[in-house]
Amino acid sequence: MNFTSPRRRFAHVAVAGVALTGLLAACGGSDSGDDGSSGASGPVTLPFWGWANGQDAVVKAFNASHKDIKLKYTKVTDQLTMQKQLTNAVKAGNAPCLVQNTAEYVTSWVSQDALADISQYVDSAKGKFNAGAWAGAQVQGKSYGVPTSSSPNFTIYRTDVFEKYGLKAPTTWDEFIAAGKVLKKHGVKITNYAGEDPSTLEVLAMQAGAHWYAIDGNSWKVDFQDAGTLKAAKVIQEIIDNDLNSKLSFADYAAVQRNYDNGGTATRQISTWQQAGMVQNFTKSFGKWALSPWPTFDGEAAKTPAGTNLTGSVTLVTKQCENQKQAAEAALWMSTDPAAVKTMASPETGNGVFPALKDSDSYIAQATSEKLLGKNYDAAQTVVKDSLSTITTDWTFGPNWTAMFTEMQAGWAKVVSKEQTVTDLLAHMQEWTVKDLKSRGISVKG
Repeated sequence: MNFTSPRRRFAHVAVAGVALTGLLAACGGSDSGDDGSSGASGPVTLPFWGWANGQDAVVKAFNASHKDIKLKYTKVTDQLTMQKQLTNAVKAGNAPCLVQNTAEYVTSWVSQDALADISQYVDSAKGKFNAGAWAGAQVQGKSYGVPTSSSPNFTIYRTDVFEKYGLKAPTTWDEFIAAGKVLKKHGVKITNYAGEDPSTLEVLAMQAGAHWYAIDGNSWKVDFQDAGTLKAAKVIQEIIDNDLNSKLSFADYAAVQRNYDNGGTATRQISTWQQAGMVQNFTKSFGKWALSPWPTFDGEAAKTPAGTNLTGSVTLVTKQCENQKQAAEAALWMSTDPAAVKTMASPETGNGVFPALKDSDSYIAQATSEKLLGKNYDAAQTVVKDSLSTITTDWTFGPNWTAMFTEMQAGWAKVVSKEQTVTDLLAHMQEWTVKDLKSRGISVKG
């Protein structure tokens, strides 16, 4: 795989550029004209669905600077809600032209024939983006959208809580668990596992070198029980068994943020964009947070995951869009216009998303919150910058990712509530995923 530099290794969706003939459901061509438009004269209005803070401001700026294209923005609750609403819209034949999403879902939507191949409209801009982020919007070497962000990942922790109990920022998962046991004695949890969000299992498995999906000849290989996944499962199980985690659902987002603000939970493993929610909801703990590298597995070199909601985001163009050329133009503008990128990069004005651009170091300060970090702000920028060199580069998202993740959600809730173990869930996911892929007519081994 080719990357711009050792410091800029971004997540690479492994299906991009790989011959996948027979691995995905058949995908047809565009239903629009040769130029991807309906042929209508005059300004066109493009429905755009997203969930990120700041997008409404970007849309306003786009509409002010374009006469022939207008965006009509609808804010969706979150990325999981997006998948459900988009599924319904595609079935009903009224999908929006533009959709915010994350790289993990691109293959799934292509396999459902929901996205437009916009390569002819966007590939000339490839050089503006880092290689990994660009790959995240592709399947089989075809572009189905434009990358909007990358994902430097790290730990954020409460310095006052750690100092009070004589703790240092954990550098390994063993140290993380040990610190959690100390904090537990004082009524503080070290992390939060929301029962509806199994991304914790995914990202730790990814970091541990797991490969839930892989390409084996002309088939998909499925393995939810490889050595890396079991190593991740052991860490998670120990945290749950020792009651080191809060169990707050993001369904009550304000309650989760109050818990962090009040010191009930002392750390999060996040990317830049999650700082926005903290900044917008905190009232008590500004200046009491610091960043540290993502914990490693004992004896291993630094490696941070790139998956799930931490994955770089993309703006996708749907196949039902009658003005695909204009949609592609709008997507490119939102990802490359300096003012738009700056708006989205800031935790104060946008979502704190780290740009997908090739030259993005200048945005590190913008994407890191001085209000949240206080005196730790300068040091935090180094942590963010360094994390870009350790992001996982060999993870593959399968063609039924949306369905798989939904199934995993139900099982993860039982893991968090101690009704089953992590390994129980993994055994179920192995059997379920193979069966689901076969039911879709996709060749699979596992």
